[in-house]
Amino acid sequence: MGAPEEWQVSCRDIASRRRDMTVFVSQGHIVVTVPPGEAAVLTPLEVGRLRAALRDAVVSASHAET
Repeated sequence: MGAPEEWQVSCRDIASRRRDMTVFVSQGHIVVTVPPGEAAVLTPLEVGRLRAALRDAVVSASHAET
């Protein structure tokens, strides 16, 4: 089985409520969803997780194109 096509990254909204961002691949494109109507506030560790999720999504999208 291949790499996962969806990644969850924890964050907080502007009111400090726990939320999740989602990174996924759709038709060779990278899609990032954030809490609806909110800004995503990330700690340095969460930014690292977002970076890793984006990197994995790019690899997955690249494989889908070949």
